[in-house]
Amino acid sequence: MNYWLMKSEPDVFSFEDLKSRPKQTEPWDGVRNYQARNFMRDVMKVGDQILFYHSNTTPPGVAGIAEVASEPYPDPTAFDKNSSYYDPKSHPDNPRWVLIDVRYKADLKRLVSLEEMKVMPELADMRVLQRGNRLSITPVSKAEFQAVVAAARKRS
Repeated sequence: MNYWLMKSEPDVFSFEDLKSRPKQTEPWDGVRNYQARNFMRDVMKVGDQILFYHSNTTPPGVAGIAEVASEPYPDPTAFDKNSSYYDPKSHPDNPRWVLIDVRYKADLKRLVSLEEMKVMPELADMRVLQRGNRLSITPVSKAEFQAVVAAARKRS
């Protein structure tokens, strides 16, 4: 099993939005970074665990736990001329962009903020905390995943 951190802006799509979806599942569309796409296409597996991270908000942080719910498949927004994620170089016969479905797994007792994560020694090597890292999808170790979940159980 792999572990991931996936970022979403809560005013665009929040952890609560995921919980309210039919079957508590949603396609993770619109990824237009090759490294993030490669994680989805080549590494993610059904059942992998996800730290659902709220970005571009106050405070940013891990809001809940989700899981990978599908194998990768072509991102239809790449073919939709009316979508802000349209890519004229992507074609259904040779898709450039993929997505995976994400499913709600569990609430956290509280949000674990970015500031809190920055001072946790066990997260010193976590990619999301590295200067200049702006990827929307990053791998995390099992120990990092467990440390964030444990932190959510404690009072801030």
